[in-house]
Amino acid sequence: MEMTTTQLESLSINKKVISLIQATGISTLFPPQVSAFETGVLDGNNLVLAVPTSAGKTLVSEICMLKSILEGRGKALYLVPLRSLAREKYSEFKKYESLGITIAMSIGDYDSPGTRLKEADIVVLTTERADSLVRHRTQWLEDIGIIVVDEVHLVNDSKRGPTLEMVIAKMMQSLPDLQIVALSATISNSDRIAEWLNAELVTSTWRPVPLREGVYFDNKISFILDGRSKSIPRRRPEIVSDVVCDILDEKGQALVFVSSRRSTVAVAKKIASSVRPYLNVDAQELLTKAAKKLSKRPSAPEATKTLARVIASGVAFHHAGLDNNERTLVEDFFKDDMLKVVIATPTLAAGVNLPARRVVIRDYRRFEQGRGSYTIPVLEYKQMAGRAGRPKYDSYGEAILIAKSELERDALTDEYVLAEPERITSKLASPSALRSHLLASIATDMTRNREEVDSLIKGTFFSCQFDPLEIQHHVSSALIFLQDGQLIESTESGAYSATPLGRRASRLYIDPYTAILLRDTLSEAKEVTSIGALHLICHTPDQQITYLTRTDFDEYDSFVEEHKNDFMIEPPIDEIEDYGRYLAEVKTARLLEEWISESSEREITEGFNVGMGDVHRYVQTAEWLVYSASEIARVVNATQHIPFFYNLRSRLKYGVQRELLDLVVLRGIGRIRGRMLYANGMKNQSDLYHASLEEIARVPTIGTSLAKSIKRQLGVDVPVTEGETTSLIEPEDDEDTYSIQTLLEDFEIEND
Repeated sequence: MEMTTTQLESLSINKKVISLIQATGISTLFPPQVSAFETGVLDGNNLVLAVPTSAGKTLVSEICMLKSILEGRGKALYLVPLRSLAREKYSEFKKYESLGITIAMSIGDYDSPGTRLKEADIVVLTTERADSLVRHRTQWLEDIGIIVVDEVHLVNDSKRGPTLEMVIAKMMQSLPDLQIVALSATISNSDRIAEWLNAELVTSTWRPVPLREGVYFDNKISFILDGRSKSIPRRRPEIVSDVVCDILDEKGQALVFVSSRRSTVAVAKKIASSVRPYLNVDAQELLTKAAKKLSKRPSAPEATKTLARVIASGVAFHHAGLDNNERTLVEDFFKDDMLKVVIATPTLAAGVNLPARRVVIRDYRRFEQGRGSYTIPVLEYKQMAGRAGRPKYDSYGEAILIAKSELERDALTDEYVLAEPERITSKLASPSALRSHLLASIATDMTRNREEVDSLIKGTFFSCQFDPLEIQHHVSSALIFLQDGQLIESTESGAYSATPLGRRASRLYIDPYTAILLRDTLSEAKEVTSIGALHLICHTPDQQITYLTRTDFDEYDSFVEEHKNDFMIEPPIDEIEDYGRYLAEVKTARLLEEWISESSEREITEGFNVGMGDVHRYVQTAEWLVYSASEIARVVNATQHIPFFYNLRSRLKYGVQRELLDLVVLRGIGRIRGRMLYANGMKNQSDLYHASLEEIARVPTIGTSLAKSIKRQLGVDVPVTEGETTSLIEPEDDEDTYSIQTLLEDFEIEND
């Protein structure tokens, strides 16, 4: 039966909610939304809503959350897989504050009970942060009435899936009356997800902006489902340029997906000259000024300068190697139609809501170290294709695959355009994941014996898909590992309890293997050096490590030999592959050492062939693991190492040598300004306290405003002069200072 749109006013929700939603321009419901509300979800029934991007999933969840809150059934938890999505949803939900609804977001510290979230009505959390709160037995979680699980199909993801699955299972076990609304892309076995969650299922292929899927070959796009085609004459050296400029001729924008970071940069550079003529005068002026600001820093990495150059032509690349502010800048300029084309890796398709009239999938193969070349899953293609078409702006969206032969064109048609997305499967059978989550459940007294462990596992998607005997084997192996590692204990009656080490490891949110490694190593270590400690951190499964090239092998092999007395982990001697990983750990440790030695962004990114986004991730994880090492040392009575790790953590946080730590804790003082002050004889806060305002202001990069701020932070009463602002001093130029907002303010251009 064909569904029709329904007036928003027909829903049994508070009229103020309806008025607020109508004020955003929504008055009727999309067909999938109608079907969702017909399931009784507003009465508290569980729901799995599996529909395409932009088909209205979020609005359904918002209305369900608001009804739960306003009717006193409990506060709402909104779970997302990525920090970027958390920020996006938090901003979206802020509109409900006019109804007296309070919104909060938490994506950070895992060793925190999150008590400040207690008063919020809607709490937006990453899955890992939610898991951390469960591990801390945060009391306000008992007040949750509804959980919205965004992107629930990511239970299929080997990294994030197990945590998502266990968070849901634990919440269902501890809150029997909990309502779950799970949002998903269209998948083949959404019925199994619904079965797991005891939920009604609504699936649909309906989209507010019709999607045309096609394959480009021999100067022509063949649109598969409607049989139409479109000729694209070859006018430029690059096929991608022709396919992109064809949609720019129609005043649209384009997203181009390629397989690697290197390809994003290469394609952006190749098509920049073709795209630039499509910029109007205002866009050219703004982008040129933005590019100058982006690249003006003396220590700016070459990748940043390359990004700036292509941005000036209306093109940008987008990948995980960019730092957060560079990615935000690209996304905001694209949303504002200043940038015409973004070249991205597929990570963008699973994260930020960044639609375009035409999506071009140039690469459907990918290469991974240890795996080789392989074709991407259909589900990944569908996620990229789903970004085609901007609601309210485009009357259609196009997703185009690029083929180089007739045979390839036919294969792409059959294997992607006409194919169904793969069935998703639980990844909880991973030994590392299962150990970690079982330790957490025992450490929080959620499971106190094998029967309760089995009961928890029975509530997982894992239990819905695997053979019971196989499940029993996986669970038994994980419990034996935890007992052998002295993270849990069991009595003769079969009761489980976590040891002090196990309990602390769980709350620190580190892999059980990491806790065992840190315990054994620090208990035996007599002396710890910075490179030895950093390598120990990089040897844990929790620290991501950088790639070791063939040319790196000899360099780091020699480094290990020269510094063998510093390392607390002996290099492997049997397997060359294991030794290669060991050297990659050493390389990452050297990167971190360069960071705390105040090497510039350019020196680090070019010396280690990484992006600043990578550096920030390595540093943030290492800082956390160094803190964890100090906590493990405390538990196992290796307290002699705690001062060293405390100092090392501070150096990682600020990226400085030891002598600057007393300076960089001041607001507005980073590694460059701190070094300038130190070089001018102001080596600590006492020196700054006794120096005159004029002396401090004369130091390069400081100035009068920051000098006054420093004095005030040190407790000196500095009068406020007429016209002076005492707002927070901006960060240093070498820090992340640029965003579309600051750029627009700098250029005095109103952001329409």
